[in-house]
Order: sequence, then structure tokens, then C-alpha cells
Amino acid sequence: MACVELKKINKTFGKIEIIPNVDLRIEDGEFVVFVGPSGCGKSTLLRLIAGLEEPTAGDIEIGGEVVTDLSPKERGVGMVFQSYALYPHMSVYENIAFGLKLGKANKGRIQEWVEKTAEVLQLTSLLQRKPRELSGGQRQRVAIGRAMAREPRIMLFDEPLSNLDASLRVQMRTEIAKLHDRLQSTMIYVTHDQVEAMTLADKIVVLNGGHIEQVGTPYELYETPASLFVAGFIGSPKMNLIPATLQGSAQGNRSQIKICGMGTVSLDRGTSHLEDGAKMTVGLRPEHIELEISGPDSGLEVVNVEYLGNEAYVYLEMPGMEDLVVVRESVPCQVQAGQRVTMNAEPALLHVFDTDGRSLPPLASVPTGEEAVQLASQ
Repeated sequence: MACVELKKINKTFGKIEIIPNVDLRIEDGEFVVFVGPSGCGKSTLLRLIAGLEEPTAGDIEIGGEVVTDLSPKERGVGMVFQSYALYPHMSVYENIAFGLKLGKANKGRIQEWVEKTAEVLQLTSLLQRKPRELSGGQRQRVAIGRAMAREPRIMLFDEPLSNLDASLRVQMRTEIAKLHDRLQSTMIYVTHDQVEAMTLADKIVVLNGGHIEQVGTPYELYETPASLFVAGFIGSPKMNLIPATLQGSAQGNRSQIKICGMGTVSLDRGTSHLEDGAKMTVGLRPEHIELEISGPDSGLEVVNVEYLGNEAYVYLEMPGMEDLVVVRESVPCQVQAGQRVTMNAEPALLHVFDTDGRSLPPLASVPTGEEAVQLASQ
């Protein structure tokens, strides 16, 4: 096990800068997930740690040792790829042992390593089978076993579940989480699936265009997103992002923010650096909105209701917005398409982002309960 530290890592391909000066520290034994949309640089960053790519500038340390110029083998990392890449003519035992044989380990040591790895991954009864005789989840466990067999200091996963169907992905997420609990090794996992990130990670690194947008626990990223990008990326359904405008200068800790289609709300946000009329964005999670049926000439129109069994999603048309507002409702849902509703939310649950898309956190405690604000079409 070992910590990983990236210091001013830069990666360019020709004139295209993929990773611009990234600093990141991953602690010993942590399960860290790199998440972001396609092309954000997460796989490139993983390959740099593995030694499969060379950084244009900067240093990589593993366990306090600079490994920037070392080969993947010398770095002591094990990597699991999106494709299983198993040898079809070899048994499970032979696939797991292949790297050990290349390293010229003796037969007794190879058998000990393979049997230990198979026990951890619950593959003991499958060691003599060929890959074609295994399920997708079992094949992926063999691929993990091959990476584990040499007892690497760090385990790297590059979207290992993307080729599996939905039920197998859930099963394998559980298996990988249990594996980390048993081994307590440092694991770095790349995915574009924020559900995988939220369920597996001790710490999530959200990437956007090669930049790190935010690093934190799943709870921190969900409850206190640092930017509009993180707010819109973490959460399913995603946070509702509604245009707003700053009204006048801040009065003490209070700022008057006019929300599109909702009226003006007084919030304690640090807006002294912004001018009157500055454009802002207010974010609301779907589960933080309460609906009340209003009269036919007020409120917002319900355009659709999706029943999902244990909950329902209500979609509202908001003036000035292209996207529909999504509200998560418990069932049975009393709201129907075609009705008009008002929205209620506690001020403490509103997220505010400035013109540059950066979060404006509360300066003091925010009133809740009886002082909940009604957000209704004016």
C-alpha cells in the first residue's frame, strides 16, 4: 500500500493540452474515483500514474518515491482495463499466474499467490475453467485477480464495468467495494458513471477539461458542490439550475436575489464583490422542493409526471428556462399533468453560484422551518 502524489502534472499531445498542471494527493489505503464526462482527462491521468503515458512536465510520487521515469512494472501498480483481455486458451489459474511466470517466480510461490488471490475473489472453484465457461462478472474478477496476483502497491481500474449489463454492474460494484475492505489497499478508479463514483469512493475527483473541479467525499460533493459543473454532474436527477439576478448591494450578510419565475429571496451569501444586476444561478435538488396545487392562473404548469414505483418525477415548465424543472415526489403522487403548482423550499437548501459558476456558500446559519420561502411564478 502507498500514497500517490501528483505535482504540477502537465500532459500535452502536440499543441493540445490535455492535463494542465494538476496537483493531487491520494492517501494510503484510500479508494479514489476519477469521474467526469468523456474527454475530461480522467483516463489519461490514470495512465500517467500507471506509467503507460509520460507527463510533459511535473512529477509523480508513489510512497514518497519519485516514479516519473520508472516503467509500469517498476512502479508496483496493477491495472484492470475496460476489456477483460483474458487469454482464451488458458485456464483461470493460468491467466492469473501469467504475469508471475513472466517475472520468473518459482512454481511454489506462483501457486501460493494464485490460490490466495482466488480465495479473496471467490474464484477457487473456477480455477480450472476457461474464460468461455465464465460469466461476465467472473471474467472481470479474473482480470482483477491477474492484476492483484503480484501484490501491487496500488490498484488502478479504467472503467472496468462498462461492458457489463446493469445487474452485473451492481453486483461487481459490491464485489469491488468488498475487495477494498478486505485488502485495505490504495485503489484509483476511473468512470463516467456518477452512480459508481458515489457508491464506491472514499474520495471523488471531479474532472472537467483536464482541470480538477472539486475533490471531496460523496457527501461533500452532493451537499456542497463548488461549481455549476459539479452541481449539474453529481446527482440523479441532476440539480435544477435556475437563472437569477442580484438585486442591489448586500445588506449586512443578506443578499436579495431575484430568481427567474420565482420572485426575490433574501439569502446570506457573500456577494459584496458583485455589482447590482449581476447574473447568478440558483440550484435546487429535486428532493428539496415541495409542491402545492395552485389556481389556474398562477404557479407553474406541470407538463409530465413519471411514476417509478417507489417515487415519481414531476416536470414543470419554468419561464425563462429551456430545461424543465424536475421535482422528486413520494408516491402516491397527488400532482397530475396539466395542473398548476407553486414550489416551496427552505432557504438553507438553495445553492447560489456567481457569474463565473463558482459556489457562494452561506456566511452564517440560514433560517429554516417557519421561514421557508415560497417559490412561485410571479
